[in-house]
Amino acid sequence: MAASKGKKEQDRTPPPLPEPLAVPVADSHTHLDMQSGTPAEGLARAAAVGVTTVVQVGCDVPGSRWAADLAAEHEQVHAAVALHPNEAPRIFLGDPDGWSGQRRTPGGQDALDEALAEIDRLAALPHVLAVGETGLDYFRTGPEGVDLQKESFRRHIEIAKRHGKALVIHDRDAHQDVIALLLEEGAPERTVFHCYSGDAAMARTCAEHGWYLSFAGPVTYKANHALREALTATPLDRVLIETDAPFLTPHPYRGRPNAPYLIPVTLRAMADHLALGEDELATAIAANTARAFGY
Repeated sequence: MAASKGKKEQDRTPPPLPEPLAVPVADSHTHLDMQSGTPAEGLARAAAVGVTTVVQVGCDVPGSRWAADLAAEHEQVHAAVALHPNEAPRIFLGDPDGWSGQRRTPGGQDALDEALAEIDRLAALPHVLAVGETGLDYFRTGPEGVDLQKESFRRHIEIAKRHGKALVIHDRDAHQDVIALLLEEGAPERTVFHCYSGDAAMARTCAEHGWYLSFAGPVTYKANHALREALTATPLDRVLIETDAPFLTPHPYRGRPNAPYLIPVTLRAMADHLALGEDELATAIAANTARAFGY
């Protein structure tokens, strides 16, 4: 007789395709390179439910090259290139456990400068529409990495402004410092807070500066009342939507693999909260995303 299991196994099967949206929208932040299946398969599933455009986001140099190459190959893909906030300390310290899994030797400032120079080169490409995800992350990188993160963030801001590209912000447990640094350096005209996680007061501050807030699966989680209050506080012309797939799968599929085709699940939850028709919200999000990324 087999031993009974102590707890229920987590369901890791892909969620079913939702009902298609009548008004096509974009997934403003995804990682197709981290998802199962081929990019072409993922794009086809997304298109089948009305997600006709995606922004493929790089987190390190190899991932940013991959994003740029994919955008060059597929008209419906736009690329964002950057060193993730946690990547700058890894490069500087030679940590082998970066996003790409490539083993490094300690390189110090020269290695970081070389990586940022490659991001600069990629950002100049016409099919690369954004610099990001960049910003600050105080959850995974401790105090010893803060100065390196800030240096990397400042240099990404400069790259975005020089090339006229959107800036995509990763902000985790660093709200005040992210906003302070953006104001100190001068944020690009088009700045997007990816997977917005602040409160309503911060949303109003972002709106005052004309920044865009992109909402992901967590806005659908029952306990996230403050995040839904932030959505309510965000002007409709500054709201974007994303999956951050394969992470942050929306309710009721939390814990299962995320992908761009699940955007309609999050969008419908947002529309219900805002008391808007899904077509009205989708129309606004589609226009906002095109304006934010300049396509």
